[in-house]
Amino acid sequence: MTQRNPVLLVTGAAGNIGRSVAVRAAASGHRLVLADHPGAVTKLDETAAACTKAGAGDIQLAPFDVTDADAVATQLAAASAALGPATLVFNNAGYQGSFTNLVDYDLADMRKVLAVNVEGVFTVLQAAARELTSAGVGGSIVNMASMAGVGGAPNMSAYSASKAAVIGLTKSAAKDLAAADIRVNAVSPGFIGPGVMWDNQVQAQASVDSIYFDDDPTVVADQMINSVPLRRYGSLEEVADTVLFLLSGQSSFLTGINIEISGGGN
Repeated sequence: MTQRNPVLLVTGAAGNIGRSVAVRAAASGHRLVLADHPGAVTKLDETAAACTKAGAGDIQLAPFDVTDADAVATQLAAASAALGPATLVFNNAGYQGSFTNLVDYDLADMRKVLAVNVEGVFTVLQAAARELTSAGVGGSIVNMASMAGVGGAPNMSAYSASKAAVIGLTKSAAKDLAAADIRVNAVSPGFIGPGVMWDNQVQAQASVDSIYFDDDPTVVADQMINSVPLRRYGSLEEVADTVLFLLSGQSSFLTGINIEISGGGN
């Protein structure tokens, strides 16, 4: 009997990093469950089309809000019934929040950042782990953290706190799930470009009155690059390659680690 390619669940699949991981996995013939917020269905369809073009096996769309535990469980159960359990999970959905000094940060926005980036990551992680343990199979889960959670980023207090929490959750979950042969790791990208993510971050930091960055976006871009020992930003492909390494059997003895994709920056 021919063994079918594994099923990979990607949350935040409508975004740049999620799409990059999904497309590269599609090129290897993975079957895919592509998930994002119901409000992002158009972009999710675009990701699915790109994955089909790249050579994906079966594709299942799963629109859900990561903070809605019932919706997450329902969609994952439906995907599992259609394709089998997702033994690979890229737990990527997130919300960056505003760029603001701590003293001016809006409490409602802080709560949204924590809801999506901590509660949402936990909810997907828990639902995926329940699916895998129920099926009696192991798996590999990669959570999206950030260098902001490693070193703390100026003007990003809520986001930094949320991603530090993801790193802690990853280390704890790796211990809890090891007996079920489920590995849990994280990745922490630093500056990634070119494109919308890079441009938005440069513009946002330039807009905040800060001792760390100039108010000219061109100068800010240079300041950011000069803070990286390798003197460049990383690429979406470099993030995707690291995620897929952690999901693969090549990293079979790695669990509970956070890989910093930062060019040496902190």
